[in-house]
Amino acid sequence: MKNKKLLANLLFAVVILAIAAVLLVVRRVHASGSGLRAELIYGDNNTTMNLPLDVDETYDVDTGYYTVHIQIKDGAARFVDSPCPDHICEGFGWLSNEDQTATCLPARAVLTIVPVS
Repeated sequence: MKNKKLLANLLFAVVILAIAAVLLVVRRVHASGSGLRAELIYGDNNTTMNLPLDVDETYDVDTGYYTVHIQIKDGAARFVDSPCPDHICEGFGWLSNEDQTATCLPARAVLTIVPVS
């Protein structure tokens, strides 16, 4: 009797974990899907540059203060090899979910993940 109860509990736990794994995969696919893009706003004129997340690429953008380097890879974006003195913008890491933002204040650049419009 105890073995049947233990087996039922174990089976229930496995099913719950399988459902959680499927939901995690679906969330990652949705987050890195074509429904999002990276938007870089930079410089004194707030120039906007739209960067697709579905193409792996590195962009070098002269903001008028520094040249920032934005890397797009596997549906995510980040600042890399920052020429600014403190490199805080690199510390934000990979951005892949809507409304995630990284800022490079010395370069006057803001990188945000936004929906494709």
